[in-house]
Amino acid sequence: QLQLVESGGGLVQPGGSLRLSCAASRFTLDYYVVGWFRQAPGKEREGIACISTSGESTNYADSVKGRFTISRSNAKNTVDLQMNSLKPEDTAVYYCAAKFGTTVQDMCISRGADHWGQGTQVTVSS
Repeated sequence: QLQLVESGGGLVQPGGSLRLSCAASRFTLDYYVVGWFRQAPGKEREGIACISTSGESTNYADSVKGRFTISRSNAKNTVDLQMNSLKPEDTAVYYCAAKFGTTVQDMCISRGADHWGQGTQVTVSS
């Protein structure tokens, strides 16, 4: 079964940092645009960071721009999300997703994907 598995979530104080990782199992991410999405209680899932197949193009939601950085290693078959200067409003379940044949802009806006991970909880609280 093709899988995406997220790791790295947890509890962090405001202003702190976390690094999430998304690993693909039984398929290669090389040909997929990959995005990180999050869903807070009572809110819709939103695309926050997406990266092209080569890693040269990225797209960020305004809410995370300048604080979060998405990167990928096709050699390791992983996509990471470095999150700095975390705020309580960043608290959510974070998902990674992969989609073939799209753009970074469409990936983050459409919220559609071929493969989804199971999610990892990020809680920002003092």
